[in-house]
Amino acid sequence: MTGQRLEGKRALVTAAGQGIGRASAIAMAKEGAEVFATDVNMEALSTIRDENLENIQIFELDARSTDSVTAGVAKANPDVLFNCAGFVHHGTILEATDDELDFAFDLNVRSMVRTMRAALPGMLERGGGSIINMSSALGSIMGAPNRFIYGTTKAAVVGLTKSVAVDYIKQGIRCNCICPGTVESPSWHDRVTALGKELGDYDAAMAQFVARQPMGRVATAEEIAALVVYLAADESAFTTGHTHIIDGGWSGQ
Repeated sequence: MTGQRLEGKRALVTAAGQGIGRASAIAMAKEGAEVFATDVNMEALSTIRDENLENIQIFELDARSTDSVTAGVAKANPDVLFNCAGFVHHGTILEATDDELDFAFDLNVRSMVRTMRAALPGMLERGGGSIINMSSALGSIMGAPNRFIYGTTKAAVVGLTKSVAVDYIKQGIRCNCICPGTVESPSWHDRVTALGKELGDYDAAMAQFVARQPMGRVATAEEIAALVVYLAADESAFTTGHTHIIDGGWSGQ
């Protein structure tokens, strides 16, 4: 079943090959947007074709490459930009390497700077646009053990979101970020598997992840995608510069 909440809008999504990015690209297409779903992993991205949605185009985009981002934004010319690319590092500050920090800041933070720099001129010319950045409940909202690099970079996403929002609020640009708790995705299952190997017990690792969620479960990617659709749609026209926490009550404990 499709809706019309995003009819006439062009949406560019990074990291759309799996998880939240994929679910959000599909959800926006079902609401009538012309969606440009991108990823560096074309094998994963190509599975979106299985949804048989004619208003989704897919193409390769490396969010760490200015040339790739510039070309991708020029092709999509988006009214909606959803920055979903990111990576979760494990460890404390004493375990974090400079290479890991450089990689995380480049992918989790600077990739958003690249896409926004490329997309904003077109949005400004048309008189409006919605930018949605993927942050996390971990970072400026709360901390979690062994998430030093991730929490630090996701806190930076909150800062850049608020800065862009206030700079362009008079010009029709809205910029918000989403701060999820734990979300079921292939990358999350990889982290559970890694912890399971460390503990020597996969079930114990899974229980540890689930236990920190007050609802007793992790979120689905589709639940986060519903918030993406709302922030992309005109019904959220009075919403900008905010952290939208969707963590099942985790940060409210």
